[in-house]
Amino acid sequence: MSEIKQKILFVNSEIYPYLPETEISRIGRYLPQGIQERKREIRSFMPRFGCINERKNQLHEVIRLSGMNIIISDVDHPLIIKVASIAAARIQVYFIDNEDYFRRKQLFSDESGHFFADNDERAIFFARGVLETVKKLRWAPDVIHCQGWISHLVPVYLAKAYKDDPIFSSSKVVLSLYDDTPASFSPDFAEKACFGGVTREDLALLEDPSGINLAKIAAKYSSGVILGSENIDPQITDYCSSLGLKTLPFSREALENGNYIGEYCSFYDEI
Repeated sequence: MSEIKQKILFVNSEIYPYLPETEISRIGRYLPQGIQERKREIRSFMPRFGCINERKNQLHEVIRLSGMNIIISDVDHPLIIKVASIAAARIQVYFIDNEDYFRRKQLFSDESGHFFADNDERAIFFARGVLETVKKLRWAPDVIHCQGWISHLVPVYLAKAYKDDPIFSSSKVVLSLYDDTPASFSPDFAEKACFGGVTREDLALLEDPSGINLAKIAAKYSSGVILGSENIDPQITDYCSSLGLKTLPFSREALENGNYIGEYCSFYDEI
């Protein structure tokens, strides 16, 4: 029988009600609550996008966790951590904030629908910001569940840059895949994403900086994959199959009746 995984870290691109209700944001909202109700400890993170009303949602800065700078392309970017509570769920949500990356009102594309040129740097900042904050919390997760493409650098950073950190020494990564794959990123994504023990060789797939290749990198360094959408690009699912990754198939019925929470919880214990 597999060991019960007690501490679950959720790294989300979207959480309802801070963002509009979507397939990803609903799971970001209800999955942590359901896992907590199953007597597990949880922590949940997302970006502090500029469209989130801080007063309405009662966000406030956590001074003891803020104050670090994350260097990307030789530029220092201050890391600000904010927190809010979803009272009905009795859970807290941590927000990764930075004025350069997360104050604009749109999520990933401008008003004309153009993908932001710095979305690669936003993914780098978000992934590193989450991991550094968890270190400051001194909270060692058994499972780190990544949801949404902006979380896709977390697995490789854990495997290479944080592999000797005792906080993450027992952490397994679960990757939820959705049909949110971006077309492409800036040509120098791989160069900018390197830090610590992460080399260009580790990010070789990003020499072609597509969302598909970013998802492949995330899968390569994950322990298990959950298919969260029906229409995931087959290039990604075929790659996961080639790696022999433990995979939880997509189930529309489970998502609609809420049974997915129990299935996900069991999946955590099996990896």
